[in-house]
Amino acid sequence: MKLIRTLLLLALPLYLLSCGTQQRVPYYLETVTDSSGKGDVLVTELRIQKNDILSIQVYSASTKPEADEIFNLRTTGTGSQGANTGGFLVDAKGNIEYPRLGTFHAEGLTKDELAAQIKKRLTEPVELLSNPSVIIRFQNLKITVMGEVASQGLVSMPGEHVTILEAVGLAGGITEYGLRNAVKVIRETDGKREIGLVNLSSDSLFQSPYYNLMQNDVVLVQPTKRKEKKADQDVLLQRVSLGLTLITAVALLYNIFR
Repeated sequence: MKLIRTLLLLALPLYLLSCGTQQRVPYYLETVTDSSGKGDVLVTELRIQKNDILSIQVYSASTKPEADEIFNLRTTGTGSQGANTGGFLVDAKGNIEYPRLGTFHAEGLTKDELAAQIKKRLTEPVELLSNPSVIIRFQNLKITVMGEVASQGLVSMPGEHVTILEAVGLAGGITEYGLRNAVKVIRETDGKREIGLVNLSSDSLFQSPYYNLMQNDVVLVQPTKRKEKKADQDVLLQRVSLGLTLITAVALLYNIFR
């Protein structure tokens, strides 16, 4: 009985330590009321980046399909341009090589701006196609979500637009140990890296330049101090538990062989 009382006295401080005051974790959009969240919906048009793969289709007023086909990539083939995808890879210099039309600098342009350049080269200085139409789509839009979410990794952007709330949802949501009021977004544009903080619990979220994500953004959800404290407590509990086990084993052996 004396041994049991001693072990209980040793375990009591650990129990009290594990039951310490827990910091409340803010909810999503916690400060939003029925009116504070209202406002215009702004959809940022994506700009082309290095390593993007673009689907580009050209059509014209010609009644002969072969007139358009020579300016369109096949869906299968060889080479760096569109193998297995039929897309144009934006290279390290920000350019694409277009068959029969030459080089276009695509990085930093919107789809409409690049389409306008292709149209111009199809009609000037020589009209290669009559009244051409150019349709451009992104083929490999993705972002990365890391940290305290249910499922870390690459997330494909549905359509060509995704918000940070949608990205977190696609990653399974933030865990109970994740900071919702200080989510980091790492973004690279024009060869420069920027890091922004987003408060998912504030009504100012919708005005943040990082609310609408861009392709290749990295969303990083950092752990709360409670997660760090819990990790330290787990290590301490494991060590003390091992110590108590050894003490118990020694005491039993002592009682058996004394």
